[in-house]
Amino acid sequence: MSVDFQASLFDDLLGEPAAPVGGAPAGFGDLAAGLLRHRLGAGAWVDVRPGWVRGADELFARLVREVPWRAERRQMYDRVVDVPRLLKFYDAHEPLPDPVLAQARERLSAHYAEELGEPFTTAGLCYYRDGRDSVTWHGDRIGRSNRHDTMVAIVSLGDARRLSLRPRPGHATGEPVSFLVGHGDLLVMGGSCQRTWEHAVLKSTRPVGPRVSIQFRPHNVR
Repeated sequence: MSVDFQASLFDDLLGEPAAPVGGAPAGFGDLAAGLLRHRLGAGAWVDVRPGWVRGADELFARLVREVPWRAERRQMYDRVVDVPRLLKFYDAHEPLPDPVLAQARERLSAHYAEELGEPFTTAGLCYYRDGRDSVTWHGDRIGRSNRHDTMVAIVSLGDARRLSLRPRPGHATGEPVSFLVGHGDLLVMGGSCQRTWEHAVLKSTRPVGPRVSIQFRPHNVR
């Protein structure tokens, strides 16, 4: 599978070394440094850490080539439609497709251990090939997250796309917000966010390159 996207200059802007072309990612920045929490209301919050994964563009290229991506179809009201992105889910017992993802999961579990009270265990990968690929408004409310606070940590690789959030009618109030994430940025949705807010990656009419999203979740949260 070919890879064509605009590499990031963010490593240079942070003063952190990028990985050499063709080499392994250099690693991770300090997770706490540059992490900013946005309070959404109704107990929901979003943490954003720009450029957390150093050498993220090399990791993106490897995942596009090596992950066994699947095209899926789902029931939508009275018809079956194509899911507008490629998918691959790794359950807790399955090895992740790259050791960097396992390291990211471990670091996130350690950093959020006190708040979350349990580790991140699964990883859902989405491949957005261009601006026509998207995910509609939803909350990750399958499992315990339908009743309890939880976290979903998202690492974005490749071209930046806008992740939008809006209050769920009848559950929260507030102004919609959005975050442009890509090239190794980290975004974590926590507290009541999955129950009281909805999030989406909407279709784009402007030219955008491919993006891979990795969603780390605790046990029994989808």
